[in-house]
Order: sequence, then structure tokens, then C-alpha cells
Amino acid sequence: MNPKRRINRSLYLRTLARMTPSERLMKAFELSHLAKSEMKQGLRVRFPDKDNAQIHALFLDRLRKCHNRNY
Repeated sequence: MNPKRRINRSLYLRTLARMTPSERLMKAFELSHLAKSEMKQGLRVRFPDKDNAQIHALFLDRLRKCHNRNY
């Protein structure tokens, strides 16, 4: 049994079904950009002493470590 309730799952699926393929693709790009922005912001909070170039290097390193881990 899954302990997490998914009360909005059907609404989410209906919303996706109403979108065109290009709208779904644009939403995927938007969500990817948002996740990367949040990750960079988290790194800035965690490492306040690092400059933008160092934060970007950390960001790329962490992306590289998790890339294709699910395959």
C-alpha cells in the first residue's frame, strides 16, 4: 500500500491530456529549468563563500554525477 495520497492525480492526468504535444514539451522544458534554478539556489545557500563560477562548477559536477543513474 502506498502511504502517500495522490488526491490531484486525476486532475493532473486530465490537464496533460488536454495539452498538445508541443505544450507538454514546453512544460517539460519549463520544469527542467525550474529544477536547475532551484538546485543552483540551494548550492548558493549551502556554499555562501563560493563565487558564481565555483557554484556553476559544483552544479555541473552534481548534474554529471546523477546523469543517467536511472538507466
